[in-house]
Amino acid sequence: MRRRAAEYRRPVRRRFSYWIWALFGLFSIAGLVLLVVHHNQHEDRVEQPVLERNTGLDQVAHESLNFTEEILSARSFSRQLAEQMTLAKAYVIIAKEHNNLHLAWELSSKIRNCQLLLSKAAMRGEPVTLEEAEPIIKSLSYLIFRAEDAHYDIATTIMTMKSHIQALEERANAATVQSTVFGQLAAEALPKSLHCLNVKLTADWLRKPSLQELADEKRNSPRLMDNNLYHFCIFSDNVLATSVVVNSTVSNADHPKQLVFHIVTNGINYGTMQAWFLSNDFKGSTIEVQNVEEFSWFNASYAPIVKQLLSADSQAYYIGGYQDNVAPKLRSPKYQSLLNHLRFYIPEIYPQLEKVVFLDDDVVVQKDLTPLFSLDLHGNVNGAVETCLEAFHRYYKYLNFSNTIISSKFDPQACGWAFGMNVFDLIAWKKANVTARYHYWQEQNADGTLWRVGTLPPGLLTFYGLTEPLDRRWHVLGLGYDLNIDNRLIESAAVVHFNGFMKPWLKLAIERYRPLWERYVNRSHPYLQDCVTS
Repeated sequence: MRRRAAEYRRPVRRRFSYWIWALFGLFSIAGLVLLVVHHNQHEDRVEQPVLERNTGLDQVAHESLNFTEEILSARSFSRQLAEQMTLAKAYVIIAKEHNNLHLAWELSSKIRNCQLLLSKAAMRGEPVTLEEAEPIIKSLSYLIFRAEDAHYDIATTIMTMKSHIQALEERANAATVQSTVFGQLAAEALPKSLHCLNVKLTADWLRKPSLQELADEKRNSPRLMDNNLYHFCIFSDNVLATSVVVNSTVSNADHPKQLVFHIVTNGINYGTMQAWFLSNDFKGSTIEVQNVEEFSWFNASYAPIVKQLLSADSQAYYIGGYQDNVAPKLRSPKYQSLLNHLRFYIPEIYPQLEKVVFLDDDVVVQKDLTPLFSLDLHGNVNGAVETCLEAFHRYYKYLNFSNTIISSKFDPQACGWAFGMNVFDLIAWKKANVTARYHYWQEQNADGTLWRVGTLPPGLLTFYGLTEPLDRRWHVLGLGYDLNIDNRLIESAAVVHFNGFMKPWLKLAIERYRPLWERYVNRSHPYLQDCVTS
């Protein structure tokens, strides 16, 4: 019986060793490879003068060895040492858990010897030899056998390892949340140069009556209601970002004088916007600036979103400190801004217009957008680029399909689409009574159970069955978070969208994409020059 039990234990321990290797191998070997690569890069920088003094033969020998490939080669002693270290590191943890400190110390000592040998091999640029590897491999094998013999209780050890993994996962999750919070705070902050520009422009608006008189004259321009022209609407409180949208649009238009821009901002930034757009020329295009606070019809009795944003619960949710159970990105101040929800009231703001192109303030236009106005939307209200090439942009990712109000009316696999560059047929909008549909869904979500926050979830509901898919090249997204967008896709795009935290006017912007935005910033303007230098 004892012999049979012993024979049974050996394969169990062997299988357990394989399990331990599978659990830790990926992390340990990958970490070792990264360490070797980092060492090689450092060595290339520091030792280059020495190599230049060595003989040509030595230099060729050094360059001929790729130590990363060496440590990944199944036939190399470096690989065997790395695998032994992987098991040994696992058993160090297990031995400590079982209070076998002497065995843990012995394993740690051999691990250090193994690391030292690999480090020396990497420094000299030569593979580990049999004479060097054999004594360490033998001693580590003996210690690992002892560890296996002493700690073969698989169930106990698995629970121990699971607890370690869970602890590491909790630390990783906490670090991820903290990083997201810091990114959110950085994204919400107004750069000093932009604040400086706002102050200078507001001062101009207040002390120059001529600007206010000019604004009054342009307010009644017949071009603002001329459906033979091309109308764009932008709702923003960021003057520089809005300026880039306008400038990039007119710069790439075949006939910029036929473009009309309808800008709506808040009371704080109204003077800033007016002073900037009245004192700068944008290739003869027409620009209108309005104050959302002057829309008397946009109140809590008419718009459910206004009532909800003014509620005590909403104020506590957005103004209160960050909470552990709420994703930081869901508490962005943009969700509390009325400007963010004006996209659902475009026919009320511009009752005489028939078709408009809606642009977010974090986009850059790269091609002429006037062909959008001649697209056939086939009776639909909203022309938008679909985003369901990735599975996570389906309806079920935005909406709560456990609620029967949602599951009974919508397909969870329906394709999502993007706000930021949309063509709206306002005649079809009024015919379908789209704003009333939006009000219905906002009222249904008064308790926040259908979706969390934002404008896209209610947009998906409101424009369900009323959206015409556009060619993907009209609107390329992700420049505010995705580092790996194909350059060919960016070059072919009519509009690129910096959605995400890494806005192009912030220091945390992705450097690869920033020039796409900065080329449309008027750096020659004296106020911008003063604000940057100061």
